[in-house]
Amino acid sequence: MTHPMRWGVLGASNFARTTMARAIHEAQGARFAALATSAMEKATPFVAFCPDLHVYSDYQALLDSPEIDAVYVPLPNHLHVEWAKRALMAGKHVLVEKPIALQANEIDGLIATSRAQGKLCAEAFMVVHHPQWQRARELVAQGALGRLAHVSARFTYDKRGDHDNIRNNAAFGGGSIRDIGVYTFGLTRFVTGTEPAGITYTNCVFEGGVDTMAEVCARFGPQEGGFSFHSLTSMRMTPSQSFCFHGSDGMLTLETPFNADLAGPARLVLTDKTGSRVESFVGARQYALQVEAFVRAAHQGTAFGWSLEDARGTQAMMDAVFAAV
Repeated sequence: MTHPMRWGVLGASNFARTTMARAIHEAQGARFAALATSAMEKATPFVAFCPDLHVYSDYQALLDSPEIDAVYVPLPNHLHVEWAKRALMAGKHVLVEKPIALQANEIDGLIATSRAQGKLCAEAFMVVHHPQWQRARELVAQGALGRLAHVSARFTYDKRGDHDNIRNNAAFGGGSIRDIGVYTFGLTRFVTGTEPAGITYTNCVFEGGVDTMAEVCARFGPQEGGFSFHSLTSMRMTPSQSFCFHGSDGMLTLETPFNADLAGPARLVLTDKTGSRVESFVGARQYALQVEAFVRAAHQGTAFGWSLEDARGTQAMMDAVFAAV
């Protein structure tokens, strides 16, 4: 029987501490085995829930360990590609926090390295592993909405006073588009299986080189038969999130599309001429589901729910938005 996948985490980020390291620790077929951090005091809360954790003071030392099978990279955005490649070259499978890169062409090198090393590398796009999103894709594919005409998405939060947050730092690849536009763009592509034909409108507000608010309109698919798209992301607005797919015969709304069970219940509402039907998804742990899917894909060779090519498509759309701005 294959032993549990032994995971190492590069960097003691807040998100790794509160969410992803715990998801690795809880996921079936995985074991949180090591953490690398130059600030050893930051390891204390990780050791609190995983007492046998091996703590390294150097990232490369963790990568060189034969006791580690896979690495999770939650470093600042501008370091993702560098350390993902280093991990692959060290013979590890790699799960990298989103966005996996700052430019689409950077992902080409990761694809090539992943293939050459025979190791799985993927972006940590946890939402596609949540059953509410898999159900949304199924309904749209089945034609439950008729002809899809418009998709609208909103994701906002407020980080105006958090000056040390890397999302507010241009040098670290911050900004709302890279942090949360990756969701509004990527999930539209995931559900519809359609690529953007062009960016039609942008309205962005910048502070210190990062977009603190971004309103983006685009056209997906062919001119005849495609659909329009509207996204609003912000790091300076009251927290809010929603996603809606509007078709000729029905409308599909996801009430808590991104932070399911944290910002609110995961509920999918399908409205058509017969009325409204609600489907609830209680207790689906999307981060642990992501880890478990990654383990299966690496050990069994099954397809992972979000490939590097998928991530590249979303990054290309983000690149197009920045070009339009």
